Amino acid sequence: MHRTEHNGEDLIFPFVSYQPEKKTEGKIPLIIQLHGAGERGEGGEELSLVDVHGFSKTVKDGDFEAVFVMPQCPKNSFWAARVESILKFIEQIKAEYGADEDRVYLTGLSMGGFGTWYTAMARPDIFAAISPVCGGGMAWNASVLTMPVWAFHGTSDTVVSVNQSDEMVEALKKAGRDITYSRIDGVGHNVWEYAYNEQLYNWLLSKKRK
Repeated sequence: MHRTEHNGEDLIFPFVSYQPEKKTEGKIPLIIQLHGAGERGEGGEELSLVDVHGFSKTVKDGDFEAVFVMPQCPKNSFWAARVESILKFIEQIKAEYGADEDRVYLTGLSMGGFGTWYTAMARPDIFAAISPVCGGGMAWNASVLTMPVWAFHGTSDTVVSVNQSDEMVEALKKAGRDITYSRIDGVGHNVWEYAYNEQLYNWLLSKKRK
């Protein structure tokens, strides 16, 4: 995979991206990954913070057919408060990379897990699948999520209670949605170390927007 840092002012957030070494024919799948609170920054040298957790380790070990984009949230903000900006950013990125409109995926860990739930609830029509990791949302509104969801949470998480994911998953089950839940016993907040691998990548790319 080819790694690039983007610090320019023409896009809403600075971001790190990984693109396939070989160009593929046609539109390309797009995976947007939202980081946790500890990786916030103002771009520049701080941008490397977003390239530590999540899919970063996975994509460095091989070549994949998707573009991975990891934006950076400003220090004085959090993803759930920037939903409108995230959605505009995704539109910019789709145009930038010629993304397949039917294969856009959203994932995020901790603060980014909340951002994933909230952003997908704001525009459920644009995502083929989502994967929120140790986050939470508004369970009363979960039924708007019509795409497949794979959620992760550790039962021993002392930063974000596993109840946050439990409530979202239960609401989705009641609504008859396509929900997969990895509720991992004895794992703490770093459940992302169990979530982000080729299995999740393959699951995401197996989904297309209905």
